[in-house]
Amino acid sequence: MDPDSRGRYRRILITRMRFIGDIVLTTPVIRSVRAACPDAFIAYMGERDAVSLLEGNPFLDEIIPYDYARPGVLEQARVGFLLKRKRFDLVVDLFGNPRSALLTRLSGARVRVGPERTGRGRLYTIRVADDGREKTAVEFHNQYIAAAGIPPVATKTELFLREEEKRDAASYLRWVCGQGKPLDPGRPIVGMHPGATWPAKKWLPQRFAELADTARAKLGAYVIITAGPGDAGAVSAVGASAVSAPFVLNVLPLRQLAAVISCCNVFVSNDAGPMHIAAALGVPTVGLFGPGEDSIWFPYDRSAGHTPLRKDVPCHPCHLDECNREGTGYMECMKLLAVQDVFAAVGRALSR
Repeated sequence: MDPDSRGRYRRILITRMRFIGDIVLTTPVIRSVRAACPDAFIAYMGERDAVSLLEGNPFLDEIIPYDYARPGVLEQARVGFLLKRKRFDLVVDLFGNPRSALLTRLSGARVRVGPERTGRGRLYTIRVADDGREKTAVEFHNQYIAAAGIPPVATKTELFLREEEKRDAASYLRWVCGQGKPLDPGRPIVGMHPGATWPAKKWLPQRFAELADTARAKLGAYVIITAGPGDAGAVSAVGASAVSAPFVLNVLPLRQLAAVISCCNVFVSNDAGPMHIAAALGVPTVGLFGPGEDSIWFPYDRSAGHTPLRKDVPCHPCHLDECNREGTGYMECMKLLAVQDVFAAVGRALSR
């Protein structure tokens, strides 16, 4: 992209409307757009709570939250008028569902990039078609800015926390794990997230409990269990099965959760949003995969201590929300993930 063509983009909107992990996985796009257009006004639009994770990103000028809790017609009209007033000349839609496609069109931007899809693809001026080649999630997003002439120079996800957020999280953990007393710096903090959006992605709670007991017995670790709004069942099952009584945290606002995760020495998670938060914060992360492809959804540097774990089964990848196999085959991909395998990955991460 030559300097003259870069200059034509003065006001840019990036949008990935939903899902915590997916929004985190778009952060390399933000850095690449800023690198190509250093003087442009760059905004990001997405679901209200999820985009709070992008606060403090030095490459963004504005975050535009979309509130899914409001009536859809009203919220879409409100945001559509707002986008029109912002006078964007480039919109990059990384989601491409009917709502985001319509909002992209309502923005009035001269250049609108989105996926090639029947019907709503006509709302974009540049349509990106799937070439059939497997890509990591980061590579998938980068092809959209490349189509607009912006070089995708960044590949690493990143989140930015304020120092006071980190201090508050450390204080919170002192009260949770140490009853207000300083934590022993010789004991690692091992975070675990047993929840996930879909049942098929959940490692067995009893395995998480055994892992927590093993980490406590062999490493002397402080083991903390994090939870999302729909994870009460998984978290309570872990607590009920564990002997060592891991520290089960309340459901926290996303930025507070991120700050707590940043205090961990290693984080073990199902294929869920907190897994991506941990990796983006530079916390060595062990990702547990069943129906999904770790080759796509875990684009993280192994040399930085990040490890995906998955067992081969005949039905992988199934992309199912709930396992449809019966008998001994039910949840086979998750059952084959042994505690000793995960604990070994935790040990490798801590040995760094």
